[in-house]
Amino acid sequence: MVGRAPSNRGGQLAAEFIAARFAGAGLKPAGDNSSYFQPVTIVEAKVDPTATLTISGGTGAPASLKYSTDFVAFSGLEQADVNADAEVIFVGYGINAPEQKWNDYAGVDAKGKIVLMMVNDPPAPAKEPTLFGGPALTYYGRWTYKYEEAARQGAAGAILIHTTESASYPWQVVQTAWTGTQYSLPVEPGQPTLPLKMWVTDDMAKALLARAGKDLAQLRTAAAARGFKAVPLGIQAAARLHQTVARKQSPNVVGVLPGARDDQAVVYTAHYDHFGIRDPKPGEPADADRIYNGAVDNASGVAGIVAIASAFSRASRPPARSIYFVATTAEESGLLGAEYFVRHPPLPVGSIAADINVDSLNVLGMTRDLVLLGAERSSLGPMAKTILDRQHRSLGIDTAPGAGYFFRSDHFPFAKVGVPAVSISEPNEFIGKDPGFARKQHDDYRARKYHQPIDEYDASWDLSGAIADLKALAQLGWAVAAAPAMPAYHPQEQFAQPRAKK
Repeated sequence: MVGRAPSNRGGQLAAEFIAARFAGAGLKPAGDNSSYFQPVTIVEAKVDPTATLTISGGTGAPASLKYSTDFVAFSGLEQADVNADAEVIFVGYGINAPEQKWNDYAGVDAKGKIVLMMVNDPPAPAKEPTLFGGPALTYYGRWTYKYEEAARQGAAGAILIHTTESASYPWQVVQTAWTGTQYSLPVEPGQPTLPLKMWVTDDMAKALLARAGKDLAQLRTAAAARGFKAVPLGIQAAARLHQTVARKQSPNVVGVLPGARDDQAVVYTAHYDHFGIRDPKPGEPADADRIYNGAVDNASGVAGIVAIASAFSRASRPPARSIYFVATTAEESGLLGAEYFVRHPPLPVGSIAADINVDSLNVLGMTRDLVLLGAERSSLGPMAKTILDRQHRSLGIDTAPGAGYFFRSDHFPFAKVGVPAVSISEPNEFIGKDPGFARKQHDDYRARKYHQPIDEYDASWDLSGAIADLKALAQLGWAVAAAPAMPAYHPQEQFAQPRAKK
């Protein structure tokens, strides 16, 4: 399938293959025009390195920042030239969280301004150890949220201050990720849009604030306390960028097993896309394997939901609620296929009981635990625990909550709109293996195989753990479909709010 990149020949072949598998599993087409396909339009944009950011006002002559070295910039607008020239306001962490009694935009009008802010969450003080999740990263700490909230506030642009500690990766990662092609969905009518999205290095942020007569360390301390007030800086930022923009299409593949009632549903998701074919490396053989096979990530997950669909179609009775199976496109490009499905669902999102996401199966053998990201956030957790108890297994925990893995796969667009969602993750306790086996294998996969051509099918895989996990996920989905009440997020959860409003 030559890598299954969105919109390329391999991606289309893979979509057609999956549609055939869905049909063979007994699913009815649930895409557009009575087909299995839900076309997703994807905007591809690449910023020209001639982009400029100039700071004026305060003390000293205007300062011109160097693209890639000092800052990166991209846009939420689908146009070739994007410009902004506006006052800069420091808004702390850039968070508006009513349930946390926290609003960094209180008392300030950000419309038409450029907001400067920090990434990550405010630190939890001793008297509030669970503020913003304590040691766990919340969505408020993610760079994606910062830009979304700035757009809702009507800002002309937003600048994130990078530190390796707060971002969890060095500046080189920002340079690599944000100077290449960016992917997004087209802006929909009424959708808040941020014209300019930028990052600056910590050293450059310190210099910019110094010319405004401010100390970044002092502002960071002040912003960590509830009640912080945004600070107008008395400086002006002028940003100019040129980008090449194109639209392409790639389909989600959608099938449904109709339930006794079809006005509510459970959804299984797994992304089928990957990266296509990498460019040749200098000096490598002409026949070198450059195809990003994506066998574990995530052909395995797609195989998993097909297996669940096949099992369900053989049941002696239909599920109580309908069950949708969605093989999503463009997950690796920013969860775009799942985001599109949530924006254009086959039934109202308030009628979707849950999403169960399968992103990479365990191919290393049987485990005592099954880790489901997000299980602790909703009533799906106790349901999963009951099922695992019958398997004499446990509901495992996310061992790296600060990494924010909950926000990085296709279940998350569902969570954002209030649909209880879980996603399979790496297990920790392999039966018959030493305690360090799991960490060693996971580290090796990330170091050598993750997002590399070497992520290939291996006949030596031990699929016993994957089979046990899929049985548990199948029983969970069937139980959710049969439950008298819809699952729900715990009241204190951020994601409880959207569903409560529906």
